[in-house]
This record gives sequence, structure tokens and C-alpha cells, in this order.
Amino acid sequence: MTGVFRIVAAILFCVGLAAPAAAHTPDISTGKIVPKDNRIYMIDVGFLATDLERMFQDTMSERAGVDLSAPGALETEIGKFVEKRVAMRDATGRACVANVVKSGEDPTNQDSALIAVRFDCGGTTGTLFYDATKLLAAQGAKGKHLVTLEGTENAGETMLYPEDPPLDLSKPMETTAELMWKFLKAGVEHIVTGYDHLCFLFALILWATRIWPVVKIVTAFTISHSITLSLAALNIVTLPSNLVEALIAASIIFVAVENFFSRDVDNRWRNTFFFGFIHGFGFASALTEMGVPQGGVVPALAAFNIGVELGQIAIVFAVMPILFVIDKQTGGKRSEKLVYVVSALIAVAGLYWLLERIGLLPG
Repeated sequence: MTGVFRIVAAILFCVGLAAPAAAHTPDISTGKIVPKDNRIYMIDVGFLATDLERMFQDTMSERAGVDLSAPGALETEIGKFVEKRVAMRDATGRACVANVVKSGEDPTNQDSALIAVRFDCGGTTGTLFYDATKLLAAQGAKGKHLVTLEGTENAGETMLYPEDPPLDLSKPMETTAELMWKFLKAGVEHIVTGYDHLCFLFALILWATRIWPVVKIVTAFTISHSITLSLAALNIVTLPSNLVEALIAASIIFVAVENFFSRDVDNRWRNTFFFGFIHGFGFASALTEMGVPQGGVVPALAAFNIGVELGQIAIVFAVMPILFVIDKQTGGKRSEKLVYVVSALIAVAGLYWLLERIGLLPG
């Protein structure tokens, strides 16, 4: 019964990682670089608030003895946190002088933080390099930093990863195709590490003994979440992120509990289509927090959505063969005990996320 253990282990993994799934944190920061006169550069560094909170908590030792409850103290310390982790320097290593101009909530997005840093590079010569290596290290192994360069002949965007060297501002930024490839990979990563989405998909297919019902479920989910992902990413329709996260958790509970009362997999695509609209807003939260410039939203949206679909299909078609192997070991029928146990575990995970997201459990 190796397949049984694999399925149960996967769901236990979901439950064990319930806390990280409390919100969709893409681990992506943004950096908008705008050159001014006399080798002055303004850089706006942005974060999803939950990502910044995690990094800030991980480095509390830097603020030993600081009273963060004092007016303006938290904003000041967040500014210092960023100032220590982004830099500009020339080819000889001579650094520009940094000064935090603003630190606080992003005026365009209440779920994000924005730190504006002024770099005076008057004491440097030649080519300048933007170094976000320390910032990416603080974000973690999955960290990404989307850089937008404005006001120069090399204006454009590029995505930096922890292993990348400092960005040479004299060279062209990435092409649309290169950026789309990175957004596609970000979409795959988001679904593969989106444990709440995974649990939702697992619950949907537990009673499926044929491929066709699964195709209908995946197609319905794809169509509906693509609609709301597009609407939200294009700022046509948006919902508060805390409401979306709670509704996603509620949808997980619903489909898990439904497994105890219904085995009608053929018609399950209808519920899946409805819940897909909700999950689409969740996917959009990851994409919109990347701070994609308006001119690049459509290709980034398309690539990210394709990545989500590829990851979703890969997961579903990795799970189905395991279920079929289990069926052979149980006389060609789906094991009720397996479905009920796994569904119960998923429901518990969904309940945990729901209570946490509505504030009844600590985050």
C-alpha cells in the first residue's frame, strides 16, 4: 500500500505547512530605479507586507533595545533594514551614499510596504551597479527581486535571483520573452508551493476513478480562475486579500466535507467552476504584488497564468496514477477509508487556515 502512504504523506505535508499557507506570499520584492541629475538615483523598494513582516521578524536582533511602539519607530527601522540590504556602487567598489527618504505603507496598495532610498553617486565614476544581494538573501532561497529601470536608454525590467550578481545599469534589461519565461516559472512555483490550492485540488479528485471527470474539473477550474486572475491583475475587479484568503480556506473545507456525502465526480466541475473564481483572486495577489509595470502586465499575466496551469496539470497527473495503483490493490474500487481519512486531514487544514485568516488563531 505504498501509494496510500504517499497520498496521506502529501496531505500531512499540507497540514504541517498550514502556517506558511496562511497567505500567498510570493517572496518577490520590487525595485524601481529612477535616475536624477548629478548622478542621483531614487530607488523605491516594495514588498508584500507579509513578506516584509517575516523578514523583519527574522532579523529582530538588529533592533535590540529599540522601542518599536514609539511613534515612527517601526517605519524608521524598516527603512534601516532596507538601507543595509540594497546598494549602488561603481566598478571599483566605491559605494554611493544612501539615505532613506520614505518608509511606510505603499500609497497605491494597502497590502504592501514601500521604502524610498536616495543614492548620491557623485563620489563614484563610470558604470554603476545595483546590488540587491543582501536583500535577496533576507528573502530566502525562493526570493526574487523585480527591477524596473526608468529614464535611460536601457530602460526596462529584469528579475533578479539570490545567485545573480549586481545589476549592471549600463546594459540592456531583459527582453519580453526572457521576462515571460521567469513569470512562467513563478506561476509554476506559486501553485506547487501553494499548499492550500494543492489541498483543494487533492480533495476534488479523491473519488475520481476515470480521467474524463478530472479533465472537466481541471478545465472548469482553469477557466474560472483565469477570469478573475485577469480581472484582478488588470485592476478591473479586486477584493480585499484577507477576504479572499478566508474564502479560499472555506472552499477547501467545503470540498473536503463534500467527499463524505457525495461521490458524484462527473458533476463536480460545477462547484469547481464557482470556487475557481475565488482562487483566481488568490493567484492574482501573487502577480499584482510583483509590481509589474503597466506596459508589461499582459505578457506577465499570460506567462504567470500558463505557469499556474502547467504546475496544476503536473500535480493532478502525478496524483492520479497513484490513486489508480491503490485501486488495483483494493479490488479495483476506490478505498473509502483512504478518501475519508485524507478528506478529514484536508478539512482540518482548511479549518486551521480559516480560523487563522479571520483572526481567531495567531498567525
